[in-house]
Amino acid sequence: MSKTDNTVFIVLQVVAWIIFVGLSIEAGGLIVNFIFSLYKPEVVQNLYNKLDLSEMYAHSRRAYYGMYSFAIAVSLLKAVMFYHVITLLSTLKLTNPFTVLVSKQIYTISYYTLSIGLLSYLARQSAQKLQHAGIDTSNLNEYWADSQAFVLMAAVIYAIAAIFKKGIELQDEHDLTV
Repeated sequence: MSKTDNTVFIVLQVVAWIIFVGLSIEAGGLIVNFIFSLYKPEVVQNLYNKLDLSEMYAHSRRAYYGMYSFAIAVSLLKAVMFYHVITLLSTLKLTNPFTVLVSKQIYTISYYTLSIGLLSYLARQSAQKLQHAGIDTSNLNEYWADSQAFVLMAAVIYAIAAIFKKGIELQDEHDLTV
């Protein structure tokens, strides 16, 4: 393993932590504002990240709760996925990467990625139905804009996890024959 690989790996860990903190702040902000809006509906126009859902709230509370719940769920799943990425990066040893724990963590990340993609797709379809009913959901589009990319990324991560699993099996066979 070269010194460059080690440096890149450390930079990846730092970037993963920064993304995790950002996603956690976003999810926490959405949750706190949602709970606050339950008790004080006047704040719906001044939600986290300048999210103004007052028109949706006035038109249909059910739509407001549903769409806001989708935004919270997608944000939470992204934060949890990056928590698992951080866990993977902290347990992965570049000198011996093929371990059962690493393989399981990669599978877990692929499942979270697929969940984010499918939930984002479902949220986007629900938002489009609400748009047809005359409810403006354009403020929430940023939370589920990348649903197809997450599904595709889940497929790639799953393939990597399967390769890791096969690598572990080959390593175990090799260790038994020596």
